[in-house]
Amino acid sequence: MDHLASLNDDKLPFAALLGIRFVEAGLERVVAELDVRGELCTRPDVAHGGVLMAFADTLGAAGTVLNLPDGARTTTIESKTNFLAAAPLGTVITGAATPVHRGRTTQVWQTRITTEAGRTAALVTQTQMVLFPKG
Repeated sequence: MDHLASLNDDKLPFAALLGIRFVEAGLERVVAELDVRGELCTRPDVAHGGVLMAFADTLGAAGTVLNLPDGARTTTIESKTNFLAAAPLGTVITGAATPVHRGRTTQVWQTRITTEAGRTAALVTQTQMVLFPKG
């Protein structure tokens, strides 16, 4: 299965709205890039914290989806973000999500978001609940 192609198609409308470009996708790691555009910024011209959180949430959810059993879905039930450095307007940030735990009912993913300068802008840990079909 081509995991990268499955994430870059139009099945993830919020990712498309943000402008997320998946560059690597597998069961053990999901990597994406995002241009820090003006409409994603706060003052003084740095990425809004909510954008960083949404970027990381998308990557962790994508990693979970790639690891789900057939017919299952997922939803985020917890997310914690440490903001460590600004992501300036006009730069590209990269997010790399890796699994911490992949259980039957929950998965925990950690996403490190870095700036072009190599600084860690945010470190996000999230828990995804695995939802099985009813019946």
